[in-house]
Amino acid sequence: MDTTKSIEDVVNVDVEAAKELLGLGHRYLDVRTNEEFNKSHIDKAVNVPYMFLTQEGRVKNEEFLSQVSTVYQQEDPLIVGCNSGGRASRACVDLLNAGFKNVKNLKDGYSAWLDDEFKGDKSVEQFKTACKFRP
Repeated sequence: MDTTKSIEDVVNVDVEAAKELLGLGHRYLDVRTNEEFNKSHIDKAVNVPYMFLTQEGRVKNEEFLSQVSTVYQQEDPLIVGCNSGGRASRACVDLLNAGFKNVKNLKDGYSAWLDDEFKGDKSVEQFKTACKFRP
């Protein structure tokens, strides 16, 4: 009997593992807002926001699963990323519960990707989104 998936069921991969998996055919699903994505993103990433920023704060994209399903099949291997890993973790749980089979979270998100790509480059800070989890 299948059980409901939770955060503990999400497989996390670091930047190096994600790069290797992307080289092997995994696809990158960026769940940041459109504004964050348009600022900067990983090559060949597809953007489907998990949350939207409104005057009331962040609200979940109620169409997230249906929007992802128009781009990807449940069997497609996915790396899911946001800015720091939180939204992507929750998106992974929703995807797993919707029947997606090979979903991994980019641990520490796009900020970690930038840190890896531009070690020591202060200009990279302009592409990071301020959030409570990262200074």
